Amino acid sequence: MSEINQYVVNICNNAKNASSQIAKANLADKNKVLLEVIKLINSKKNEILLSNKIDFENAINANIDPAKIDRLILNEDKIKSLIISLEEIIKLPDPVGRIIENYNRPNDLNIQKISTPIGVLLAIYEARPNVTCDVSALALKSGNAVILRSGSDCLNTSKIIADIFREALVITNFNSNIVSFIENKEYEVVNKLLKMNNFIDVVIPRGGKKLIKAIIDNSNIPMFNHLDGNCHTYVHQDADLDKALKITINAKMRRTSICGATETLLVDQAIATKFIPLIAKELKNLGCQIRADEFACKIDKSFVKATEDDYYTEFLDKIIAIKIVENVDQAIAHIAKYGSSHTESIITENNTIAEKFLQDVNSAIVMHNTSTQFADGYEFGMGAEVGIATGKLHARGPIGLVQLTTFKYQVRSKYAIRNG
Repeated sequence: MSEINQYVVNICNNAKNASSQIAKANLADKNKVLLEVIKLINSKKNEILLSNKIDFENAINANIDPAKIDRLILNEDKIKSLIISLEEIIKLPDPVGRIIENYNRPNDLNIQKISTPIGVLLAIYEARPNVTCDVSALALKSGNAVILRSGSDCLNTSKIIADIFREALVITNFNSNIVSFIENKEYEVVNKLLKMNNFIDVVIPRGGKKLIKAIIDNSNIPMFNHLDGNCHTYVHQDADLDKALKITINAKMRRTSICGATETLLVDQAIATKFIPLIAKELKNLGCQIRADEFACKIDKSFVKATEDDYYTEFLDKIIAIKIVENVDQAIAHIAKYGSSHTESIITENNTIAEKFLQDVNSAIVMHNTSTQFADGYEFGMGAEVGIATGKLHARGPIGLVQLTTFKYQVRSKYAIRNG
């Protein structure tokens, strides 16, 4: 067996063995680990910041995409946010052992559907050190072991956070392999991990289409599908334009590098000549490049002519595509063609049209009069998330504690025998 093969097998075997301990842990003991993690993050804050500084400088020297660098950075405020998320997760009830269904049958059977841990999770992610903390905390509280494979861009930061979880597990008398971290940077390690279906129960990817395709092509392990965040904001003709302006600016410009940022703005033709100049002025003042269709370009000749590809693109930058549509049906059709099934929002005072949009748009998250930047597990009351699932099986939308469980049926009777 090659050195890489042996490395991967050892990691997976250790995680599998450790998973049985955390699966049986009670709520109080799991929360003790998370409380210890908070203490360690506070005591090792300077070490975390130093590790992140090294990652940041390496990223600058390697000319990494600015959007990735934005996600890479940890500062005092972001560390506080990590701690707040951990505190919120601690407050949440135990997702394991919930009675999802409970019913009696005429055949004398009492049937209960009970939530259980999934087992071993594999998280593969790019320049997002916060994912190390969020995934580890959510995996642990949901009774799962997790194998973390961070992008090389944030390897130092991710490693120290993973080490903190491992130290907290040891302090609280748990197996440290409940949280495992892949230090080997070689991509061959990922390929081997994706073949370990006897050990790994689900893959959680946090990256672009290239990563998703690699998993689909190289693995038969189930996956929480997290595609691009090509999100849309649609301003309907019955919108309050002042409110629509504020929501659109927030949806695009609050943080352009997150998957919940609006990438395409759809505007009803009936209000285009009023709304386009308003939104164009605000976006330009904030340094946002506007790529628009022919109709919008006639309203503002400074716009860049949009290409077909622009409407498929998750920019993660100060760039927005604009498309003028005739009505809600055309807006829905545009989203169906170009969207990534992530998050879409309609801005309108017309509740009938809003309900049609909410019902007919088939994305994981569909909103009314709400900024797409709210597409986030913390904002949904989940404490944190491991990603936004854009597929349709098992989990959809923010993946929190509940989504990291599966279920089993417990059947009880008074010595029932099946006849016939």
